[in-house]
Amino acid sequence: MVPMRIDLHAHSTASDGTDSPAELVGAAARAGLDVVAITDHDTTAGWEPAAAALPAGLTLVPGAELSTVSIDPDTGYEISVHLLAYLFDPAAPAIVAEQTRLRIERRTRLRRMAERMAADGLPVDADEILSLLPEDSPAGRPHLAQALVRAGLVSSVDEAFGDYLHSRRGYYVARRDTPVEDAIDMVTAAGGVTVIAHPFAFSRGATISEDTLRDLAARGLTGVEVNHPNHDPATRVRTRELADELGLVRTGSSDYHGTNKTIGLGQETTEPDQLEELVGRATGFQVVKG
Repeated sequence: MVPMRIDLHAHSTASDGTDSPAELVGAAARAGLDVVAITDHDTTAGWEPAAAALPAGLTLVPGAELSTVSIDPDTGYEISVHLLAYLFDPAAPAIVAEQTRLRIERRTRLRRMAERMAADGLPVDADEILSLLPEDSPAGRPHLAQALVRAGLVSSVDEAFGDYLHSRRGYYVARRDTPVEDAIDMVTAAGGVTVIAHPFAFSRGATISEDTLRDLAARGLTGVEVNHPNHDPATRVRTRELADELGLVRTGSSDYHGTNKTIGLGQETTEPDQLEELVGRATGFQVVKG
């Protein structure tokens, strides 16, 4: 019997992917997946069109990747935490209010960064970039990176992030994300479950500590992403050990963004029993079967 193939972290054009929600589920089916999660940044706008286009035999897990922060207890600095939330009620008032705030802040941030670039003589137009996005889409640096590629200033999104969009450049504008503890509480209250994405992906920047992960597990965190393209073999082994120690669900995911990244759907996968455990802990929305 061919084992189930499950990818629980993928993005569409509802945030910073290049596949529409309908194209995303179609691509998942062609990639041989049995289950895919749509986890756009700070929005659930892709849920309905993805479900409407769901191919026969494919299961959709509705989710979102929430922009959150944790305070490092040793330094007092903010650490960015990408919190995957699944199967929550998208109409829960606290979640609606916070996602709306984040989307507005992201658009304001993109405009300020684009205006700084334009003032420096770069061929970047904030109005043009925002006009290409759906009205309820959370604008982000990936959209600005795409504009830099179109302008011929860089050859790829990765190059844009490594240069023009890096925090060391004067174009960078910080953002105010949700405290991760508050996000876990909101999602849990809305019937959902939470998983920290790539918690120890050191190549991406500062990460949370193992002690912080323990604190979040005690707070009600459901799971942790063990297998991710930015986790090396040793990190995967240690993260799995921590998950088992703390009673956390272990997931694996590609973090697919279409052509914005070289990672393909299903490059990393979740074990079926772990998906069953994750879904079993949710009391809000259920998975959608094609």
